[in-house]
Amino acid sequence: MSTAISALPSPNAIGRAETPMAFVKAIVMAYTQRGLDPRTALSTAQIAPSSLQQTEARITATQMEWLSATAMRELDDEALGWFSRRLPWGSYGMLVRASLTAPTLGVALNRWCRHHGLLTDDIHLQINQEQGVVSLQLQENRDLGALQEFCVVSVLRNVLGVACWLTDSRISLRQTNLRFAAPQHADSYRVLFDGPTQFNTAEHSLQFDAGYLSLPVRRDEAALQRMLQRALLLTVRPYRRDRLLVEKVRQALAEHPQSTRNADDLAAWLNLSARTLHRQLKEEGASLQQLKDAVRRDLATDLLLRTPRAIKQIASEVGFQNEKSFMRAFKTWTGQTPEDFRQARTP
Repeated sequence: MSTAISALPSPNAIGRAETPMAFVKAIVMAYTQRGLDPRTALSTAQIAPSSLQQTEARITATQMEWLSATAMRELDDEALGWFSRRLPWGSYGMLVRASLTAPTLGVALNRWCRHHGLLTDDIHLQINQEQGVVSLQLQENRDLGALQEFCVVSVLRNVLGVACWLTDSRISLRQTNLRFAAPQHADSYRVLFDGPTQFNTAEHSLQFDAGYLSLPVRRDEAALQRMLQRALLLTVRPYRRDRLLVEKVRQALAEHPQSTRNADDLAAWLNLSARTLHRQLKEEGASLQQLKDAVRRDLATDLLLRTPRAIKQIASEVGFQNEKSFMRAFKTWTGQTPEDFRQARTP
């Protein structure tokens, strides 16, 4: 991964200080293990060395971004000393690229876990699903020592950040489970992970709704190149838009057109009120009419191109009450009548 660092504003201008000093000390420990001096990295992030002794001290997300980026370059290790072998610059970017061509998040995450094992066997990542809940699990295969907390938190946040970026969606966590005891800075975990965090559990894991696994991967190579300019944003800053309901609505409209003709029927199908449906879609940056149009257009064009069915029959199958209203809508979507669209694309 790569991170562009421009002229630095004062710490007072770069957000609230929420990241615990323990993570800064962990990075300094990685320098010590390599016999290197961390002062340049600390200076770049505007962190006074004396503050390392202040256990209650916090730094901002931006300072953490600067510190980590400088350390990754100076140590030539994107894992910042966590593992028994270095992960050279670009390792995590390679993992993102390997997941980029996946059709859905479920496929992408399974690829990520499998390929991460090629980089290091000190930890093992896997996806499990049971009763509609996904568990992203991290297993330690060796003693991570004093870097355990920093490693586990960073890896889990990185996978979550990449998953959100790939799908252009904020993935809401049901719960975070961590095997280690609650640290002195346990209050920071309300910022590190949304939802409740449990310590002293049997495993390290993130749990979220299985519906997210069906979200399509929405990014391409050009988007990846832009993202890699400041890739640490995926780890240090929360993703803000949740598109899970959008995808549930798309699926319901596509698979059950006769049962989702209007907002009331659709809301009932999704066990929501119509008011809640409209409000939550608005929060996700969409509207029911937009989604209806998109689903109907995609289904209509597919039927026109793949089948010889009559226009009247297609109109009914995509949820229109009559052929004329379908023809008007189709011309608005494509600029052509259904018949012209079919003829222009039929050999």
